[in-house]
Amino acid sequence: MLRIGSIVLGVSNVPRAAAFWREALGYVPREEAEHDWVVLVPAEGTGAQLSLGLSGTPVQDQPRIHLDLYAGDAADQAAEVERLVALGAERVDWDSYPDDADFIVLADPEGNRFCVIDTTHG
Repeated sequence: MLRIGSIVLGVSNVPRAAAFWREALGYVPREEAEHDWVVLVPAEGTGAQLSLGLSGTPVQDQPRIHLDLYAGDAADQAAEVERLVALGAERVDWDSYPDDADFIVLADPEGNRFCVIDTTHG
């Protein structure tokens, strides 16, 4: 049976993206980063790997795949969004929010979109 080994994001600046995601998730490089590739893993325990690879492909406004980051509740979600923005993420002015959204859309410094989810919602 197959399992997901790593989630891969294309980026235009691997060191910048690695710095953001290391701080955002508390991850560390699995081995020494290269100029065009790094695999990040949880500093403690287990979890999904996040691989960052150099890419010339432009960022999509509505990507077909994105990360969902889970927060504990609405207060935790708000605090995490502020922390991520302080690290360099940007709020996305997204016109497709449902009326009772449990998620907030952000973009990392590379423009890759991701969501912060209030897991107690709904």
